[in-house]
Amino acid sequence: MRKSVGKRLTIAVAALATLVGTAVSVTPQAQAAGTTEYVYSNAMHRKVPVRIVDGGGSGPKPTLYLLDGLRAPNNTSGWLQNTRVDSWMVGKGTNVAIPFGGGGSFYTDWEQRDPKLGVNKWETFLTRELPAYMKKHHNSDNRRNGIAGLSMSGTAALNLASRHPSFYKAVASYSGYPTVTMPGFTQGIQASVAEMGGNPTNMWGFYPAGEWFANDPFLSAGNLAGHYVYVSSGTGVGSKYDSSLTPGSGSFNPVKFAQMVPLEVAASTSSQLYIARVATVPGVHLTTHITPDGAHWWDYWQDRFKQSWATTFRPAFF
Repeated sequence: MRKSVGKRLTIAVAALATLVGTAVSVTPQAQAAGTTEYVYSNAMHRKVPVRIVDGGGSGPKPTLYLLDGLRAPNNTSGWLQNTRVDSWMVGKGTNVAIPFGGGGSFYTDWEQRDPKLGVNKWETFLTRELPAYMKKHHNSDNRRNGIAGLSMSGTAALNLASRHPSFYKAVASYSGYPTVTMPGFTQGIQASVAEMGGNPTNMWGFYPAGEWFANDPFLSAGNLAGHYVYVSSGTGVGSKYDSSLTPGSGSFNPVKFAQMVPLEVAASTSSQLYIARVATVPGVHLTTHITPDGAHWWDYWQDRFKQSWATTFRPAFF
């Protein structure tokens, strides 16, 4: 068992050197549901575009926050360009807020301004500023809140939920890396921030000092007692969605396989280690989906989102 975990961690180290490098390629955007609104962040000194699908009705509503991947663009979201979850959520009585931007930020409050990535105070924005806006303009009750993310933001979603357990009732991670301070994953996170031009020291300080351990979902999993938690990943060995990722198929693409599969292998390793930890937390409502296939890509995450709505967010909200 120890040898098996060690082998998976070795794979993870290599994979995380290019963390979510392919997770942000986008297709042309169809007409998205909801409206794009500009929410001023006093913490970041700028307006943040947010796609908001209003839950409808006149009474107070729950809110689900959806976060983007490593290369999140500033003028849209991968959720809008590569999935139809915005349209799918129409009529479900829940506000959906999809902030644009945050590429390379891990949606956290950075210790210092970064020369390339600027001022990042996403934790403040997501837990205080945006919720205040949602309450004022979309009748969010700020009591029934959930957060979800994929890859980089799967890590961030679990981190935010653990750091603010009185705010979030439910959280979902799709192909995330919630073992932040385990060997290999720390270096992968540092490499991914650097890939976006940022200095990871500006984020959580010099490892192992600074705020690294305070932002590790694995270490703070005990805070999720009584919460609804969803964790998913594929092993990366082939994909029912895309035959080009299945070795032996006529359309197998070894370059694409090499780009996408190691990321999912690393996510699977990290997610399964996290699942074992959170399963020991008293009262947690845990749903997991670890499959023998599935690539680091949006079609897989769209299906997992729909599943997490049924098993995790809807039961937590209603």
